[in-house]
Amino acid sequence: MEKTIAAISTPFGTGGIGVIRVSGNNSIKICDKIFKSIKNNKLSDMKGYTAALGKIYDEQEPLDEVIATVFRSPHSYTGEDVVELSCHGGMYITEQVLRVVLKNGAVLAEPGEFTKRAFLNGKIDLTESEAVMDIISAKGKAAARSALGMKEGRLRKEIDNIKSLLLNDAAHLSAWADYPEEDIPEVSRQTLSDNLNNAIEQLEKMLKSYDTGKIIKEGVDTLIIGKPNVGKSTLMNFLSGCEKSIVTDIPGTTRDIIQETVILGSTVLLLSDTAGLRDTDNPIEKIGVELAKKRLQSCGLVLAVFDASRPLDQNDHEMLELVGDVPSVAVINKSDLVSVIDTDYIKSKVDKIVFVSAVKGEGIEELTKAVEKLTGTDSFDENSVMLSNERQRQCVINALDSLKEAYDAITIGMTLDAVTVSLEYAVQSLLELTGERASEVVVHSVFSKFCVGK
Repeated sequence: MEKTIAAISTPFGTGGIGVIRVSGNNSIKICDKIFKSIKNNKLSDMKGYTAALGKIYDEQEPLDEVIATVFRSPHSYTGEDVVELSCHGGMYITEQVLRVVLKNGAVLAEPGEFTKRAFLNGKIDLTESEAVMDIISAKGKAAARSALGMKEGRLRKEIDNIKSLLLNDAAHLSAWADYPEEDIPEVSRQTLSDNLNNAIEQLEKMLKSYDTGKIIKEGVDTLIIGKPNVGKSTLMNFLSGCEKSIVTDIPGTTRDIIQETVILGSTVLLLSDTAGLRDTDNPIEKIGVELAKKRLQSCGLVLAVFDASRPLDQNDHEMLELVGDVPSVAVINKSDLVSVIDTDYIKSKVDKIVFVSAVKGEGIEELTKAVEKLTGTDSFDENSVMLSNERQRQCVINALDSLKEAYDAITIGMTLDAVTVSLEYAVQSLLELTGERASEVVVHSVFSKFCVGK
């Protein structure tokens, strides 16, 4: 018998409410020991999806007034009997209520154990389980809506359709090969080839969504660069909505890399303001310049800032050469002043160019469109199927490789036995993706990333 588990399911800290979740065969029995309703009715006598107001007791001492909500198996999040105790949200009170639950027979839940039990009890598949954590960690609207779609089974349904097609072909191939005396119709090579090609196209389309999905989910590592006093820190402060960077007329004010997560339209930017790129004898400023150049080698997006009122100089030219192949937007700042900058030269070196006045907050809409275009988030469909992590991506790659082997085998006229082997490998990879044949190691790895209480 599985142990009854318990954990605090709300964030630690002061708040209006704190929720202790208890799940397992003995959850209702344990909570009956410590909960007394104002109407003296027991939780064991209550139907699922009902709640009662009462108090939690540690032996004879009242701890807090709570609302106890009962969920009956199998109609609960975990598929087991569940009780949720909603108490006042102070750290002390929630911990005390949890302790008395543990004292009366429950054990502390491991990270992700509630969702793991939902998976093991067939309430959700592995992709839907992973979507739960994606919803919790979503940084923006697009990520949240996409994760909710995955939680509702969007990816599973797509995989099920592909898997069903392949399973039918695999079953037909096996039956035709194993029972020749049964006069089973021979498998049509053309039909099999068409089905394989169809599955390959669907999986390749799914795979293409991964990079954009990763940007939507995690954000893109973005570097603000430029020579001193072009308005990098002012742009950083405007985009982040607070004074993250010190702004002065003194060149070289920013020495270290200053970071902030900002949402620009539908794109999450992991934004870093850097030291002004220039030759300097100041040893501290020089370190900051070297850090900025090093970050250029690994970032995913560059906002290269220029002063519209000043002509390009050697530092600007060197910066444009440093950007290289990194996706970049040239941000021509101080557009409210008379422009003397050579924009044609800049356009020849970078992907996009926009004009802004960071101090006045002008041109941000154009900057947003340019960033969305470069990152691919402008065409992201929240209702599309999206692979959300490397585990899912690798399963799709494995399935694709096997399907391409099967397709090539048919094309060059190999025996159908060779096709069957590759087809079965592809099905196994898709089963691993949804968790129908996931190893214990894979399952543990997925749920170890969850927070306790979920």
